[in-house]
Amino acid sequence: MTVTKRRSLRVAVVGVLGTASLALAGTAPAATPAAPIAAPAGVRAATVAEPGITATPSVSSVRAWTLFRVTGKTTGIAAGTKLTLQQKQRGKWVTLPASTPVNRGGSYALRVELGLKGRNDLRMIGGGTASPVFGVTVL
Repeated sequence: MTVTKRRSLRVAVVGVLGTASLALAGTAPAATPAAPIAAPAGVRAATVAEPGITATPSVSSVRAWTLFRVTGKTTGIAAGTKLTLQQKQRGKWVTLPASTPVNRGGSYALRVELGLKGRNDLRMIGGGTASPVFGVTVL
């Protein structure tokens, strides 16, 4: 026999004998998973922020087809993600042709013109989430 074959045979025999002796002694290793390891003191555990969008219009009322801005901040949404404005029309959310990317700091700004007179319910969507509904009255 070569040295390598003897060494692997010896390791196999020791492993089998060790397991058998533990089983006979009744102290077989438990099959339960180990408890999670706690982070060292002073180290914060990394948390992933839930995606969120805030939206604030620059005005509460505006004349038809007059520019105003919608600004806000995002959390848990990557920079460069496209945010789009939606308007509630006849009980359904309609996507408007107004979008802007999220900047590196997580904020955004969008210039908007609305033509539907009366109260307009709006929201920003993107990154798998939507902002709370906000209203702008068009005169």
